[in-house]
Amino acid sequence: MEECRPLKCDNRLKRRPLTPIRVFRGLICLLVFFFTAFMFLVYFAPIIAIILRMFSVHHCRKATSFLFGLWLALWPFLFEKINRTTMVFSGDIVPVEERVLLMANHRTEVDWMYVWDLALRKGCLGYIKYILKSSLMKLPVFGWGFHILEFISVERNWEIDEHVMRQMLSTFRNPNDPLWLTIFPEGTDFTEEKRNRSQKFAADVGLPVLTNVLLPKTRGFCLCLETLRNTLDAGFLRCSFSCSYSF
Repeated sequence: MEECRPLKCDNRLKRRPLTPIRVFRGLICLLVFFFTAFMFLVYFAPIIAIILRMFSVHHCRKATSFLFGLWLALWPFLFEKINRTTMVFSGDIVPVEERVLLMANHRTEVDWMYVWDLALRKGCLGYIKYILKSSLMKLPVFGWGFHILEFISVERNWEIDEHVMRQMLSTFRNPNDPLWLTIFPEGTDFTEEKRNRSQKFAADVGLPVLTNVLLPKTRGFCLCLETLRNTLDAGFLRCSFSCSYSF
């Protein structure tokens, strides 16, 4: 497998001012994405997700993935062309059109959107399934889509999440169903405060003290491997994302 050298972190990117033009471009992206999401969910998703699913779960997922991929391709266009963002990917080479368990770092609140940019280049945009916190499933419009696309919600309480995850993951065992199952083992986005708490916990229990990432939560990852064993083409991949903004 081809190896990529780690990217050098440029702290200056984190301190660029939020100028009026950046705010304007961001609002354009959000408004277009929101209204197209509403139209997509109202006019297309119920027909595919409800009617077709009554006859075949496999064909329902294939159709949903196709339509979802067509619509979701709008995001990389808005993000990279309208918002003028340059994406750089490093890490393992992600195989094309294979069932994979994708592990990614969680440096920002929008890392899950960066995965879309990667998936578009691999022709797998409609195959993505996320494991995400349950509060996101309650968002208007987008929460409806998360349910239709069969994203897995967690409460961050293992006594509750184990059963929910095992039940949902078991429905993804068909090797003919396309799948990009994406997890963020850190469980939350990176901040200095969270890093300090993570480092303190690691020191208290004798685990490695990490600087650039938070301690991963391993139980969910192990459950994914246990449930989907022998149905994945790639056991796990690690990816990192970075972006820069042009003016």
